[in-house]
Amino acid sequence: MIRQNLRCHLRNIPGWRTNRRIVVIESDDWGSIRMPSKETFTRLKNLGVDLESFDYARYNLNDTLASQKDLECLFDILDSEKDKNGNPCIFTAVSVVANPDFTKIRESGFKEYFFEPFTNTLKKYYPNENVFKLWKEGIEKNLFVPQFHGREHLNVSAWLKDLRTGGRSTNKAFDEGMWGFVPDGTGKFHVEYQAAFQLTNISDLQEHKKIIIEGLNLFETLFGYRAKYFVPPNGSINNSLNRVLAEYGISCRSTDKLQNESTNFGRTKKVIHWLGQKDEHGILYITRNCFFEPSQGGNDWIDRCLNDIKIAFRWNKPAIISSHRVNYIGVHNPNNRDNSLKMLKTLLITIKKAWPDIEYMSTDKFGELLNNQ
Repeated sequence: MIRQNLRCHLRNIPGWRTNRRIVVIESDDWGSIRMPSKETFTRLKNLGVDLESFDYARYNLNDTLASQKDLECLFDILDSEKDKNGNPCIFTAVSVVANPDFTKIRESGFKEYFFEPFTNTLKKYYPNENVFKLWKEGIEKNLFVPQFHGREHLNVSAWLKDLRTGGRSTNKAFDEGMWGFVPDGTGKFHVEYQAAFQLTNISDLQEHKKIIIEGLNLFETLFGYRAKYFVPPNGSINNSLNRVLAEYGISCRSTDKLQNESTNFGRTKKVIHWLGQKDEHGILYITRNCFFEPSQGGNDWIDRCLNDIKIAFRWNKPAIISSHRVNYIGVHNPNNRDNSLKMLKTLLITIKKAWPDIEYMSTDKFGELLNNQ
């Protein structure tokens, strides 16, 4: 605990400061598929596909596209807690806007990649629900503010290459309409399929630029506004892509304080960042300093997050909380959603009691505050 607290203090030392008690909650992965069904999980596990190594287990056991009930339950909690200005708690819904079109990819013999807007995928998963209508209601009520996580949460070049060469697990998972597992690892280096912008080769940069442009344009088509904030899936990206991000409307980007920048053939380069740092293209870096991931297990996530917030405020920093979508999904496992929402409710009540002057902000609004300083 002492070592954990020391790390928490250290990561709050550099960067922008404020006396305001700002709370930003960033929730990644909205819009992306994960595990289509509990039956899919069982079939793939019986076929020997590794679904549970590292942190994959909680995602593959619980995570999928949010249903109508998932969103209704989450919005009820967010709307029930207000800040000092009477504004509800806000989730920055870090979202992808597309998923693979598995049928067209198969018809091409895995030679070409095709995608569909995530709204089409929602209709396939939940044909009797109008889930995207709830997304729009959340936006209108300022409870749920989508920002950009990429076109899809998938490393397209690595995935297609493995599909063409007959990656055993990759092809079996494709048959079930998913990719979120540990690849067989037959190549020279390991590429996580979830890491959309990890370089398999420096030539991938041109494809990544195309993916960013298509994704940001589709984002505007779906939501009616340009995204301002970008979180690279799994954190991996080459920083030269900041140029195209800035050209297409992104003003802020998420990063680790010690970034492993993706360079070439699985290599990385250490780059130091801090809150409020601005690069040559005008991109502001935003770094997270608090964590709330109850689906990881354990009963101490409330205390751990409160401690993170306390330390952030001690250093006059905003509390920027990471809390992934998987925590709030109950399609496969209702207890996962219900337990996380109960803990979220308690967390929000306790935050307000400890710091009555808190202000909830979406990340794009927080970015505007940084830019105006």
